Amino acid sequence: MKSLWQEPARREIGERLEGLSPEARAAWGRLDAPRMLAHVTDALRMAFGDLPTTGKRVPLRHPPLKQLVLYWLPFPKGAPTAPELLARVPADWASERAACRALVERFATERRERPWPAHPAFGTLTARQWGVLAYRHTDHHLRQFGA
Repeated sequence: MKSLWQEPARREIGERLEGLSPEARAAWGRLDAPRMLAHVTDALRMAFGDLPTTGKRVPLRHPPLKQLVLYWLPFPKGAPTAPELLARVPADWASERAACRALVERFATERRERPWPAHPAFGTLTARQWGVLAYRHTDHHLRQFGA
């Protein structure tokens, strides 16, 4: 299972981010490329606890559904997301992409033993789960835009 804790996965995501253009068209969904990049950046900020989100009472918080969605099932296209992850107007493209790459690379230096924030849909996650989810979420949106 790929995770942003793994250097090859971080390098892959970084290369795919470099190949992404602000004019790229989405294969599905309503976001344009700049708003998608801001969404992914904010999801990474959420993972580190830098962007608080409001939790929801949904079945995804409980095993075995939590593990199925985190590790096995494909991410659904057009799934609802935390409103906090759609609220921000994107920065200029270069700044937004640099911020996203820096957050991806932050997985190389962050302490896994530290307290991790709750996810709004999945609830309590371990460092390992955050790394897998962050990779899968970023991959999902890069595929959305052909990167």
